[in-house]
Amino acid sequence: MSKSRRQSREDALKILYLRDLNSELSAEMAVSYFENFFSKNKVADAFTKDLVMGVSEKLQFLDETIAKLSENWRPERMAAVDRNILRLGLYELNFRHDVPATVTINEMVELAKEFGAEHSSAFINGVLDRASKGLNLPQKAP
Repeated sequence: MSKSRRQSREDALKILYLRDLNSELSAEMAVSYFENFFSKNKVADAFTKDLVMGVSEKLQFLDETIAKLSENWRPERMAAVDRNILRLGLYELNFRHDVPATVTINEMVELAKEFGAEHSSAFINGVLDRASKGLNLPQKAP
């Protein structure tokens, strides 16, 4: 049985958070660590791995974008959960053209509600909404 994309995004967030706390871990090592010690299914699915690898490869671009979009907040000063939800959301908005922008934003807001602080979901929503309005990608669903 395959996992839902929501669960895959949650797994990706956990792996990205793990990497954020231990920068010595490569993306591959973090996925393996997650599978061995935290995952109920013991296997990260292809969507999870794509998100983790994609965010890892585009990290500098994503953090620069976060810095531009989040007024008065540098990524390194944000809560690690919020920072990684934004990275994940911005990766999907910019590089996953099979996922509508509204779906990405909604999924990231839901992750923020579950794992972030009280006002994280509103912050995430605002930043990702700004990002989606600034995209000029005709092949991306709204």
